[in-house]
Amino acid sequence: MKEKRIPMRRCVGCMQSKPKRELIRIAAGENGARPDPTGKANGRGVYLCRDRECFLKAKKRKSVGRGLGVELTAGQMELLLGELEEVFGIEH
Repeated sequence: MKEKRIPMRRCVGCMQSKPKRELIRIAAGENGARPDPTGKANGRGVYLCRDRECFLKAKKRKSVGRGLGVELTAGQMELLLGELEEVFGIEH
């Protein structure tokens, strides 16, 4: 029987490839960058581990905004972190 392929994505924080289901998708849409719990929202997306350290690395390198093709201010990044903590329960 044929093995099912597991889709892999790269975290923009730690730059490690992991199975797509283990990562959080952040999508850029009309309302700016927002977490995408369904993984199916329209627009460009980037992936992050469910770890606060990966978010902080991505914030420092500005890789979330670069990957989404938008300019994100420090305030927008803090708002995004708050939403990630609320929706996904990012570990501290």
